[in-house]
Amino acid sequence: MKRLAIIPARSGSKRILNKNIKYFCGKPMIQHILNAANESKLFNKIHVSTESSNVASVCEEIGITTDFLRPKELADDMTPIMPVLKYTLKKYLDMGEKFDEVWLLMACSPLVQSNDLIKASKVFLRRENKSKSLIAVTEYPAPIEWAFESDKHNNLTPVQPGAFLIRSQDIAPKFYDTGTFAIFPNDAISGNEKETDKNFISYTLPRSSSIDIDTLDDWNFAEIIYKGMNR
Repeated sequence: MKRLAIIPARSGSKRILNKNIKYFCGKPMIQHILNAANESKLFNKIHVSTESSNVASVCEEIGITTDFLRPKELADDMTPIMPVLKYTLKKYLDMGEKFDEVWLLMACSPLVQSNDLIKASKVFLRRENKSKSLIAVTEYPAPIEWAFESDKHNNLTPVQPGAFLIRSQDIAPKFYDTGTFAIFPNDAISGNEKETDKNFISYTLPRSSSIDIDTLDDWNFAEIIYKGMNR
């Protein structure tokens, strides 16, 4: 079983400048997920996908050599993640390396632990349908049936009328994609299958590990949790 971990880390973050290599609790942000990946001992290859020689240099100082840079046309704000994964997998295939599993690990998820990756790997290996991929999810903090939409005048409209009267303990829990990591069989990336949100199984992360840092509020909240976890 050969596993490739791909960590996207382009340089063009807008809301937090140089987010992926900005120091988070004493280390470049990306080092936290790199450490978790290394400590898990799951991966035959860990690849940081970046168009930036600066990001590649930081990773090399950490101990991860970037085998090749990402083309700039795959590094703008509008580039979906799947073309990046396809490019990376094809590039390695051209170099004579083929992988059974492709893991997407997000640089802006510093609270994910190596043990979560190990547990998720076991869930993925046990799946009945081998064509399915896995995403890390966590439970919504409140029933989504209680959600409202708000108009410009602050008037609320229930998304599911009447559901607010149902007790939370009578509502089945719902989950959302944390954006922290995912696992794909090789064919899901290299093949021509149409992308769909129906071909996944889940690994449930605790909410405390599920922060995908995108804003300064996310950053500050994640720092509080990280310091609490590492007392």
